[in-house]
Amino acid sequence: MAGNSFGNIFKLTTFGESHGEAIGGIIDGCPAGLTLDFEAIEADMNRRKPGQSAIVTQRKEPDSVRFLSGIFEGVTTGTPIGFVIENTNQKSKDYSHIQDAYRPSHADYTFDQKYGFRDYRGGGRSSARETASRVAAGAIAKQLLKGITCNAFVSSVGDIYINKPYQDLDFSKTEDTPVRCPDLETAEKMISRIKEIKKDGDTIGGTITCVLKNVPIGLGEPVFDKLHAQLGKAMLSINAVKGFEFGSGFCGTKMKGSEHNDLFNPDGTTKTNLSGGIQGGISNGMDIYFRVAFKPVATIMKAQETIDSQGNVVEMQGRGRHDPCVVPRAVPIVEAMAALVLADFWLLNKLSKL
Repeated sequence: MAGNSFGNIFKLTTFGESHGEAIGGIIDGCPAGLTLDFEAIEADMNRRKPGQSAIVTQRKEPDSVRFLSGIFEGVTTGTPIGFVIENTNQKSKDYSHIQDAYRPSHADYTFDQKYGFRDYRGGGRSSARETASRVAAGAIAKQLLKGITCNAFVSSVGDIYINKPYQDLDFSKTEDTPVRCPDLETAEKMISRIKEIKKDGDTIGGTITCVLKNVPIGLGEPVFDKLHAQLGKAMLSINAVKGFEFGSGFCGTKMKGSEHNDLFNPDGTTKTNLSGGIQGGISNGMDIYFRVAFKPVATIMKAQETIDSQGNVVEMQGRGRHDPCVVPRAVPIVEAMAALVLADFWLLNKLSKL
């Protein structure tokens, strides 16, 4: 099975399954001499972990990271950083009913068709449990990117949106509610909607907006490794993501060039930032902002028709512990993947100047 590594210089390879002994990863290319803040790593892991509020899955996992290599006395050595995150609260029996049946809109059918075998316990390798390893690696990447900030937040749940530009939001309030929306009035509406959906045995989607500040000019490698192209790949690799847009995105298609062009100030900054901080695939020093769309979680607690491995039409209903809305827990995952992209390009820029 290929496709388990991300990045070129700052490279992450992940391993493990949802109901295996553990998940984990190897970070290759992290420079030596970086003093790590383990409390910051733990804080990001706590933001992603299950069971943190009434509006997410109630699976209880501490998601503690145990580092095996590449760190000595709290400082990176420049060698590969190996780490594991134990799985301690699996309930594999919750999935016995889908051993031979395929959940609609899940990876069950495609995995089985591609590999001739699948781990039906929680989706195995296709489970979002794998993203815990990304958050651990992203927390280290954030510490490498001193001065650069990654602020992601839930900007919509279903048809409930924040109707404010990100510049008017106070990112320090993002963690004030379990839905991770910094506009507290909108957050309460989102929470109520998710609770309604959960009570009905259904799920709902939403969007996450991410703002990257203080990104230096010059990150990105045209033509095929444009900065926004790599950010798009990173976001689209996250479970349940169905869309990515940066800057003006699809709304920009409704504008004229005279309205959309970002005119320069004498110092090279721009009067507007519809380009989203990236021009020609290269960061221009302005804020980079983008939006990521998440579909409703595929596993629902309602009965649905599906097929089994023999092609028979059967009825199935979700069991176990699942998120009614994935976006609150996906906020640190979006930040982590953005940090991994920036760390990779930041190191490449350093190497190109040697």
